[in-house]
Amino acid sequence: MLRLEGVSAGYGAVTVLRDLTFEARAGEITCVMGRNGAGKSTLMKCIMGLVPATRGTVTLDGTALHALPAHRVPLHGIAYVPQGRRLFGPLTVAENLGIGLMTRGMGEETRERVLTLFPRLRERLDQVSSTLSGGEQQMLAIGRALCLEPKVLLLDEPTEGLQPSMIALIRDVVVQLKETGVATVLVEQRPDAVLRMADRIAFMAGGRVAEMVEARGLTADAPQFMAYVGV
Repeated sequence: MLRLEGVSAGYGAVTVLRDLTFEARAGEITCVMGRNGAGKSTLMKCIMGLVPATRGTVTLDGTALHALPAHRVPLHGIAYVPQGRRLFGPLTVAENLGIGLMTRGMGEETRERVLTLFPRLRERLDQVSSTLSGGEQQMLAIGRALCLEPKVLLLDEPTEGLQPSMIALIRDVVVQLKETGVATVLVEQRPDAVLRMADRIAFMAGGRVAEMVEARGLTADAPQFMAYVGV
């Protein structure tokens, strides 16, 4: 289990996360929602060590991550797909996947599993990634992350700006990952999308998790969506 306990973090003199407590369980999809500035992306970056915690702890299955340099966090099985995808644009699809495989020393079997999840990437292996469509680039970003064989997958608004067919495909893949025991943490702004995927929803406000609720039984007009997301 991924757990953050009493975490504070920010940028220089600006504190964004304030005494935050959060957890993500194996085999579950935990969606993070909140208004702009609530600290959702900073939460993801703090887990990855890109924004160091100034207070509190970040642990995965009891292993402390908060004291590690950022480049060592993925070695413990945490994969991150940030907003904007951050692919190696001049490299091919195959080369981007190869970088993911190198991170934790995975091989052909792992790559084959990823290509089975995203058959379109198999058709584009020799294509330069910057020439892919937006949806294909997002597939590749997620596929590269899955090449780590992660215990935890962090997705920051993965469906933003995509057409409905691509959104449905990515949603289906995320749901399939539950069966493999991956803990998925997903930042999402649309209640309809969240309710189709989430096991639990963490509503953020003011740099904290204000409420963590079970998604089962919630509807799109639940008061939490109005209170914390404003839709």
